[in-house]
Amino acid sequence: MKNQLGVWQFFYERRDIRDKSLHPATYPIALAKKCIELFTHKGELALDPFVGSGTTLVAAADCDRNAVGFDLQEGYVTLCKKRLSQNQLFNTSKQVAVRDDARNISDYLKPETVSLIVTSPPYANLLNRKRLNKSRRGDQRKNDQYLKIEQYSQDKRDLGTLAVEDYAREMAEIYRKLLPLLRPKAHCVINVPDMWWENKRITIHVFLIQALREVGYELRNVIIWDRTNIVNQIGIFGWPSNYITMGVTFEYLLDFWRPPAGASPNGTSAH
Repeated sequence: MKNQLGVWQFFYERRDIRDKSLHPATYPIALAKKCIELFTHKGELALDPFVGSGTTLVAAADCDRNAVGFDLQEGYVTLCKKRLSQNQLFNTSKQVAVRDDARNISDYLKPETVSLIVTSPPYANLLNRKRLNKSRRGDQRKNDQYLKIEQYSQDKRDLGTLAVEDYAREMAEIYRKLLPLLRPKAHCVINVPDMWWENKRITIHVFLIQALREVGYELRNVIIWDRTNIVNQIGIFGWPSNYITMGVTFEYLLDFWRPPAGASPNGTSAH
């Protein structure tokens, strides 16, 4: 019953990656673990198509689930393997990090073998600009992150280099190829925030909902990840150029599934 609440909070732990020089955008082990425990059973397979620092794989090991993660960058795959080697849990599951493009995942896995897709993907070109720390005040604004571009890479295949419209098209194509890998009624959870660009709110979560619906997924739930318990020293976002900007301390967890056989993505019978 607790999981029916639509607003979730999580805490980071010692094993979480918080150093932005290692990875610019991580989510907590606790978040991935909750999704894995909710939507899979022991021994089943979870997939992270944008595995980054390997948080999903660490969570899967904690839950005794098999898991595979993919990433373009060799450095992130190496980081994944290092984190997994430090996990001393005794279980029968395996977690594997693969260096490859998410566009090629269907070459590795058979249809209907995946019980959950869970990831925090690149957020379009949200990170592909100099950081201004607008949510911080005074001297705290000009910290070691100020004016840095905290991006995954400048690889032309990297979704984090794309404008949001191009990003949505690429995500649709990637997830179109992932859909047959999911078992019917298996879930797909995507963690994503919206972003501000040139003083306008860009609703990345809306683009993603539309993109996945177009290729056959059914949206089941939208969960709010309330981050107020882990955001320190909040200032007035945008000050002094803006008076106030609303809604900067939460992210979305978009919960889709592969519709059961004979049903369309909107939940009605297919004809």
